[in-house]
Amino acid sequence: MKMFKSDNTSGVHPKVLKAIEEVNFEHESAYGEDSVTKKAIEKFRSVFEKDVDVFFVTTGTSANVIGLSGALLPYEGVIAPVTAHINVDECGALERYAGNKIIQIQTEDGKINPEMIVDTLIVLGDEHAVQPKIISISQVTELGTLYEVDEIKALADFAHKNGLYLHVDGARIANAVCALNSSFKEMLTDTGVDLVSFGGTKNGMMIGEAIVVLNDNLKGRYHFYRKQGMQLVSKMRFISAQFLAYLDGVWEENAKNSNEMARYFANELEKFDQIKLKSKVRANMIFAYMPKDLINVLHEKFAFYVNDEKEGLIRLVTSFDTTKEDIDLFINEIKNYYNK
Repeated sequence: MKMFKSDNTSGVHPKVLKAIEEVNFEHESAYGEDSVTKKAIEKFRSVFEKDVDVFFVTTGTSANVIGLSGALLPYEGVIAPVTAHINVDECGALERYAGNKIIQIQTEDGKINPEMIVDTLIVLGDEHAVQPKIISISQVTELGTLYEVDEIKALADFAHKNGLYLHVDGARIANAVCALNSSFKEMLTDTGVDLVSFGGTKNGMMIGEAIVVLNDNLKGRYHFYRKQGMQLVSKMRFISAQFLAYLDGVWEENAKNSNEMARYFANELEKFDQIKLKSKVRANMIFAYMPKDLINVLHEKFAFYVNDEKEGLIRLVTSFDTTKEDIDLFINEIKNYYNK
């Protein structure tokens, strides 16, 4: 039975598996010097329509930590929503590995804007205070919300005006691009984003994320940061091959399905008076309030997170391989509960 706990619980898209198999029969140079990795980097440059630097790593946390630390001096910090993955779900990795502080911004919906940040910049130039240097946002956010393209541009403009960089944690960036009917170029290149943690694992890859460096002033250093960060994979081609297949339409096919299934799921849930959505579903995450007894019944057959036990708030996540039939099983269990 399919899980709704996370898109990390899903399998691997067949085209991605095939790509891994196809590079398994020849010997290639190690540590990213292979032909497959070079092709994958060129593919990234094609979809971003910019001469970006690309560094493949194994996890989202490593992409975030290496990406951020490579743009920070020891006394500088990262401005991020209090809900950010780097703040609450990475075990203090940035602080331990790089020693840089996360400057938290309170938010109700997982998003931040220039007006919410401006007061944190009062300390610029004060030798007694951590110096803000990067604004980090998640797209999609941890609460399932989205930044519109013009909101990202506003943040980038604000950052650059004040001598800061803008970093995007894009673990679900494909879902965001599809949800907004946009493109990687429009959402990231044209808006002035400096750094991207580009996700693949949540959307049908086996393992692999990418640090994408758009700002020319940050280029030339990440080879060293990745090596120090223990993320220079010797057989890099097995990650690169996945991205070659992924960027050849798989990302869009997968994200569109998971987004569509989330909307279907939300529509079905809204048919029950006892269930209330926390917010409009924008991508592939649904947050809903439901009675605790119902949650307990559903947990007997389905895996999903309870974000707030007191309030009865749950999170449901659809994946690239989620079907309406999978969702209907969940919905039918609710129907059975109320019709008993």
